[in-house]
Amino acid sequence: MKHKREEFGTKKLTRLLFEQAMPASIGILVLSIYGIVDTIFVGRWVGHLGIAAITVVLPITFFISSIGMSIGVGGASIISRAFGKDNDEKAYRTFGNQVLLTLILSVLFVVLGFTFMEPILKVFGGRGEALVPAEAYFKIILIGVPFLAWSMMSNNVIRAEGYPKIAMLIMVIPAVFNIILDPIFIVWLDMGIEGAAYATTISYMASAVFALWFFTKGKSQMQINSTYLIPDFPILKEIGSLGSVTLARQGTISILAIVLNNSLFNYGGELGLSTYGIINRVLMFANFPVLGITQGFVPIVGFNFGAGKLDRVKSIIKIAMTSASGLAFIIFAAILLFAPSIISVFTNDNALIDATSPAIRKVFLATPLLAISLLGSAYFQAVGKAFPALILSLSKQGFLLIPLVLILPIFFGLDGIWYAFPMADVGAASLTLIYLRVKGPKFQSDQTIQLQQQD
Repeated sequence: MKHKREEFGTKKLTRLLFEQAMPASIGILVLSIYGIVDTIFVGRWVGHLGIAAITVVLPITFFISSIGMSIGVGGASIISRAFGKDNDEKAYRTFGNQVLLTLILSVLFVVLGFTFMEPILKVFGGRGEALVPAEAYFKIILIGVPFLAWSMMSNNVIRAEGYPKIAMLIMVIPAVFNIILDPIFIVWLDMGIEGAAYATTISYMASAVFALWFFTKGKSQMQINSTYLIPDFPILKEIGSLGSVTLARQGTISILAIVLNNSLFNYGGELGLSTYGIINRVLMFANFPVLGITQGFVPIVGFNFGAGKLDRVKSIIKIAMTSASGLAFIIFAAILLFAPSIISVFTNDNALIDATSPAIRKVFLATPLLAISLLGSAYFQAVGKAFPALILSLSKQGFLLIPLVLILPIFFGLDGIWYAFPMADVGAASLTLIYLRVKGPKFQSDQTIQLQQQD
């Protein structure tokens, strides 16, 4: 029987990338719209302290849920290459081990979150008047985190199977639910920041139920049964090796949040936290096409690399780089031109608008370079090369942005934090280009030798 995934190795690459990237982009777009709507309701009906609370909690919950994302990305790389080699048994066993890991680890981290709630929030910048609303928001959101982890893991597996539209729905469903539930809980029921948390948690649950339905009743070839749930340590090791790239990146983002939120509080108070809360939401929204292309690019590279079709791998890199860079430039121009209008959507607080408009322009200065660093890291992850993927994924936030956020404000105050972002983008893109030029051909040559030996 011909599977949909076989199109990865035969279909015209421009069309294939469009078919994979478009649903991913729409999913990320809708998800980011949910984040924007959530922030608008909190900003207008709870106030700037509500935005500050979400800014503190968001990196913590996403780090816990990123366990599912990392297991999904690591396993999907194995699954894509296994399908390319017609090794379906390995793909199914990988999925079973992904399910097991996601459930155990996400629940463990939630327990730790409840146990050490206040110290964690304080480390992440929950200080002053922002601590109380952050605590109220966090304790409800934590309940939904295992459901979000399951959805994020499933999303990557479903994309590896060749169903990008279903993967899109997994991201769209929680966004739509949240957009509907926010006005009900926050405005109609007047539940404030807790209402925002309940809306988000219910939305995560809805997404998780849909993903489970697809695997059990939908078109998925994956199987959830006791045979494949038995730990397979070589597979677990490979999932861990490749997934550690994503987990390390998310972990670094969480460390960045600690440094960033505390620096923002020190140099700008609660207003500084609220300013970045809005900028962060715009970042999530504005970069959706580049992120969508990156997600659509990964299974294509993985399948063709596994099948030994290296010319197609080289071609899809060029196509993806060109497309993503062009879209990133359009985003850059729009932010520069319309910053005040964009900010005024979130709040009617003139002080917050005045503070955020120049800050967001500084943060987005090097946006056109974003595509290079994202696609470079994704390429090495897709072909199963964990170390370069790890180095590149950590380059912006870990090696560059964290030190810059610590150093630049000493000399330039709050503006130093904003200028740290474009400087980190330039450095990360430069390192990625060097790695792709030096290491990319080597890995492809090694694959060619392996194929010749198999013949």
